[in-house]
Amino acid sequence: MTIQVLNPGLQTTIQAAPRAGMRHLGVPTSGAADPLSMALANKLVGNDLLAPALEVTLTGMSFRADVNTQIAITGASAACTVNGKPAQQHLTLQLASGDEVHIGPAEKGARSYVAFAGGLRADETLGSQSTYLPAGFAGFKGRPLQKGDQLDLGKPSKIVELLQTPAEYRPPILDSWTIRAGHSSETKLLSDADRLFATKFTIGNRSDRMGLRLEGTKFDIRSDGRMPSAPVFPGTIQCPEDGELFVLSVDAGTTGGYPRVAKIARLDLHMLGQLRPGNQLMLIEREQSDAEVELREKHTYWNAWLPGIERII
Repeated sequence: MTIQVLNPGLQTTIQAAPRAGMRHLGVPTSGAADPLSMALANKLVGNDLLAPALEVTLTGMSFRADVNTQIAITGASAACTVNGKPAQQHLTLQLASGDEVHIGPAEKGARSYVAFAGGLRADETLGSQSTYLPAGFAGFKGRPLQKGDQLDLGKPSKIVELLQTPAEYRPPILDSWTIRAGHSSETKLLSDADRLFATKFTIGNRSDRMGLRLEGTKFDIRSDGRMPSAPVFPGTIQCPEDGELFVLSVDAGTTGGYPRVAKIARLDLHMLGQLRPGNQLMLIEREQSDAEVELREKHTYWNAWLPGIERII
């Protein structure tokens, strides 16, 4: 039961559950950059929400199924086809052996997710099957997929029900984003901290699974560049000496020496995976207590379609 890669695209990897409990050893979490979209794809093929799936970045990819199976495609807006005929996103798709699937370039958003009934079989390292590219482990040989790679599928645990994501549970994929954030440990080192939540940033070309550069506004940071390294997490916003902010993402390191001037609220972290160069971003200020209330409300909303959403966002 295999899937053969015909065109891997810019960067396609296997992602699954994050790598928990390893940050004290310097090992990042990894996992899907947009775990909500991956969970939605897995839901449509009857998998656990964190089952291994493909994360397809920007340029799309294509593969051939060498077995009858079911798949689902979510995430970035993209033109998808099966044997050259249009295929819908957010829908359980039936594939016959020999069918060829093409995920087109992302028109909006940055990453598409492809889930397979039974999940993909993947290498596991340090408790997770998610690919961690900087160290080259887990997923499929610790690297992005290449033409000719053959991926094994797991066996579905139950008959796959044909589903469609309800319209109200399809996250909007945008060109301009607003994301909730709050102050952090070194916000006080910014002489113009008020501008954090009054500026429209542009996502720079230096944007990947490590993090995203926020361009368009430079800040005056009162730091001599000799700060001791301190813990950082996905969603930490740092301000290097050049004054341009940098948002850490799922593959970022576990410590850093730049001032931590803000932090993306947990309930909006999944959005980072869909930000692409040229997108606009505005941070909306939230106190921790307010963000906690809104997180619980978001969990209540999503649990109706994705039970167990607390593991995802």
